[in-house]
Amino acid sequence: MKKKIVIALVAAMTLTTLSGCQKSQPAPGTTEAPAAGTESGTSGAAGDVDPDGALAKIKAAGKLTMGTAPDFAPWEFKDVSSGTTEYVGCDIELGKYIAQQLGVELEIKPMEFSAIQQALSSGTIDMGISGFAYTEKRAEALGLSDRYNTNPGAGQGLLVLKDQASVYNSAESFSGKKIAAQNASLQQNLVQEQLPSDVQMQIITQVTDGVMMLSTGKVDAVAVSGDNGESLVKTYPDLAMAEFKFDYTSEGNVVAVKKGNDELLNAINEILAQVNEEGLYEEWKEDAKALADSLGIETH
Repeated sequence: MKKKIVIALVAAMTLTTLSGCQKSQPAPGTTEAPAAGTESGTSGAAGDVDPDGALAKIKAAGKLTMGTAPDFAPWEFKDVSSGTTEYVGCDIELGKYIAQQLGVELEIKPMEFSAIQQALSSGTIDMGISGFAYTEKRAEALGLSDRYNTNPGAGQGLLVLKDQASVYNSAESFSGKKIAAQNASLQQNLVQEQLPSDVQMQIITQVTDGVMMLSTGKVDAVAVSGDNGESLVKTYPDLAMAEFKFDYTSEGNVVAVKKGNDELLNAINEILAQVNEEGLYEEWKEDAKALADSLGIETH
């Protein structure tokens, strides 16, 4: 009897030891987020966090929600070649990388560019990545990250009919003209700040809408980034960039979060430092340009 009791105790201790060493498996159909401190997390992002803060809630939920306006290749656009809509582009890759480093999944919420700020303020999304440039006005309303995509571009200007490009050689030459600009964009701010006050602003949702309005005579110019304009001119040979250029020096783009979400912002900044140091964004941009070209999508 005594021998049987000893054998039973040894068996019980063995089972206890084995169960303590066994890793629990995620439920079927779910993806287990990497544990803090593993390869997929940065040291700051994986460290101690405020249990009541935005970053802790993101980690607890296992997902990071990102707002973007997917109509701006190669930054963010749609790939429907497989029969389903997939959001792609260098900004999308950046969002995926940030989520990966935080140890969570990325959930993309497509929306109009002008709706992203409101979605951040209301907490509908955790971050916005959509080619945002830093402006003082945005900095007052949102938390803005350090810069990424810092290679100098072709500035900011106005797309006009090709035979009128030389006519528009100064800010005053746009007096009384109809200018299209994307709502809540840097270009809208530049029109309001640097062109005559009698300019008639025409708000558009997508830059391509403005191009159509320009081609059909509904507006006199479309405010665009220089890179965007150069790309569009290749597709629309009857258009050109005006001789006048806005007084603006590109300092790259920023990620936006809700004002006050400093812990999340600090984690994003740590990740962006890696992205910039390793030149990852430029690699993503080249890949996104190649993908857009293969799909016949205009790049900006």
